[in-house]
Amino acid sequence: MIDGKFNDAKYNNKNGLGMNDQELKCEKRRQHALERLGTNTPRCVECGETDWRCLEVHHIAGRDFDDGATVILCRNCHRKLSDDQKDHPKAASSPPNQIDRAGHFLLGLANFFDFLAESAWNTGFH
Repeated sequence: MIDGKFNDAKYNNKNGLGMNDQELKCEKRRQHALERLGTNTPRCVECGETDWRCLEVHHIAGRDFDDGATVILCRNCHRKLSDDQKDHPKAASSPPNQIDRAGHFLLGLANFFDFLAESAWNTGFH
């Protein structure tokens, strides 16, 4: 990676010692996912999944209310937490005001901690 751009020459050389086209495409997808996740060692904070192809960024307050507070979750855990957010109240104004943003952040945080606590309880950490 050079200046945030994938360096094809590094991975595909004329001597055949580099990656073939399929491997290069896969590596590009992997690098893009790692950039999106913000780490070279992503892990679902809930279940521990480490396969980059299964990981997503979860917005704790919901994307409409805060784009900054995020955690990495696998697709299954992300689906569960995102579904809980559908039960949160709608914003009182458009765009959401500070009270709406704070409220949705606290609701999202409560859902997140409840999710973690339930998992801990189910795995014997009690």
